[in-house]
Amino acid sequence: MDEVIQVTQWLSSITPRKKAKLFFFTTHADAPSPMVGSNDVDTHEETQLPLATTVALHNFKNIDEFLKKKVNTFSCYNVIENEITKTDYEYLRFYSACKYLDVVPPFLDLEKISAIQNKFEMTDEERDYRLLLDSADLVLEKVCDSLKPAGVSQMWTALRKDRNLIRGVKTIDIIGFFVDPNPTGIKECLFFFIVRFLQRADKINRVNTNRLERLIAQCDESSSCEEGKTIDFIIDSLRFYPTELYPFGFCLIMCVIEGRDGAMQEIEKTMEISRHLGMITHTEKNPTKETIELVKKELMKPKYQFYSSFTCWFMSHGDSNSMVLADGETIEREWFLTSFPDISTFQLKPKVFFMVSCRGANKFSLKGDEFEGQSATCDYYDIGSALIRNRMLDITDSVRDISYVQPMMDTLVAYSIVLDHLSGRANTHGSIYVDRACVLMSENISRGRSLTEILEHLSQDLHEILQETMDEDRIVYKQACHYDSFFRKTLKLPYTRHPKEDVHSAPQ
Repeated sequence: MDEVIQVTQWLSSITPRKKAKLFFFTTHADAPSPMVGSNDVDTHEETQLPLATTVALHNFKNIDEFLKKKVNTFSCYNVIENEITKTDYEYLRFYSACKYLDVVPPFLDLEKISAIQNKFEMTDEERDYRLLLDSADLVLEKVCDSLKPAGVSQMWTALRKDRNLIRGVKTIDIIGFFVDPNPTGIKECLFFFIVRFLQRADKINRVNTNRLERLIAQCDESSSCEEGKTIDFIIDSLRFYPTELYPFGFCLIMCVIEGRDGAMQEIEKTMEISRHLGMITHTEKNPTKETIELVKKELMKPKYQFYSSFTCWFMSHGDSNSMVLADGETIEREWFLTSFPDISTFQLKPKVFFMVSCRGANKFSLKGDEFEGQSATCDYYDIGSALIRNRMLDITDSVRDISYVQPMMDTLVAYSIVLDHLSGRANTHGSIYVDRACVLMSENISRGRSLTEILEHLSQDLHEILQETMDEDRIVYKQACHYDSFFRKTLKLPYTRHPKEDVHSAPQ
């Protein structure tokens, strides 16, 4: 059959809503640039104009033309060995979006996709199409699905009132002030136009969504939300780190085995919980400084930008400032923690470090049987009073910036013990902290708990456990763990363990 006819038939089989979503996923806002094969031409018009004209004319002709052009480009594309091009990224994004929406063209060359994945050095696990989807876009899709056409129309009206933001933008004028978003697919096109416009204006990104939240907050709840949804529910969904679908993220496990009883148990437990959470895992036994440098270099490869989070378990002996490696050499804990968060592939994504080692030799010793465990609670206050708000600073958009980010932002470091103290372990099972952390994460999957909630529970649980030194003194002591957080959103554990698909051959 003629390819033109095939493409036409394929487009005619896709609903308007799915066309809008396919266009949105394909025009991913954070695509790497500059890339081999790209140029300096501003793609704003290319990505925004089809959405604008579709909304204004209630006609999907320009989106159809855009998708046809993509298909033709991929059809003629020759996969170049070694070099990763902009088209490689676009091809993978397009395929994953089609797969997610169940609209894969029957004529799409899947062998080319496999060849591109080879260039990215993807393992069998990493060839799951869900890895290639941008989790932030998936969250935005759900926000769109939660809004009625009237809600998106109200967002548009609120945006149009910000004259400083929209001044001189031609595509804004094409749509006009008043919009009818009710025809099928038009609501989606208008919402995605608003999102991409704010992203390209540097007003929102995968972490900073305040500007979008403020637009949604101006909507009238009774007319703007789909059944069962509320404005608060929709806004809250934007306040979590986007980690949709499988995999939950990439997990690096580094464990010094030499001289550490139960170390293999630590590896088994952390591997089991990371896989249970839906992470793709890599383990380094007996790491040295050279190993760490090689791992850092590996994590800078382009394929890691597809991951939505990074977790690292580092288990070794240590003191207040350093950690002991397998060859007896030491590394500064601060050096380790500050070198990983700066890796560009995980920028604006949650990075969690579990540092399991002693940070000194002190012990919180217990004397006598009269010691009673204590607990404390804290209250959370909602500052909602208009009177209080009127006394607050008026922070305008002109003094806000989301372009420059301090490297440690979006990082959480969890320590097995407070500074200058001993981190307890069992002879056969290794670190007690690792054991309890894995148990609590396993128990709380599907409960919608955040990582910090679990760490707080872990702190309580661990501090209840009586431990005993293995020396002659047999001192009974307690262990206190803690964490330092630079998070800007909440990181929730996945509700379900997403199984890995069978992808040992070319994608199906």
